[in-house]
Amino acid sequence: LMEEVAFDQVKIDRCTSCKGIWFDEFELTDLKETEGSETVDTGDSKTGSDQNKIDRINCPKCNTQMIRMVDARQSHIWFEHCVTCSGYYFDAGEFRDLKEENFLDFIKDWFTPERITPPTALPSSNDSKEGN
Repeated sequence: LMEEVAFDQVKIDRCTSCKGIWFDEFELTDLKETEGSETVDTGDSKTGSDQNKIDRINCPKCNTQMIRMVDARQSHIWFEHCVTCSGYYFDAGEFRDLKEENFLDFIKDWFTPERITPPTALPSSNDSKEGN
């Protein structure tokens, strides 16, 4: 069951049990660049890490099996993407982590095990700006 949560006029959906977050197509980019938006991620990071063990996840919007992704700048952050809805699903704690980039991310990346199925890399926001 998902609950709607708003931050700075952007509405996202959050699971009421595991606190995972669903971002519709442009919501992720909008909130990643908005100061303080990490407060929508209220879930426990340990619960989120445990969710990474689930092999196949269906989209909470259209029920299509999502593909696994990894953030291009922080390879320890694993999330899912729906190719049908173009939305993104982050487990509890992953969006907070995505918003923080520091030296600890290098350490986390070093010790993060590989996913069972190779994930698809999400281009960083700098990659899309270079083409303009």
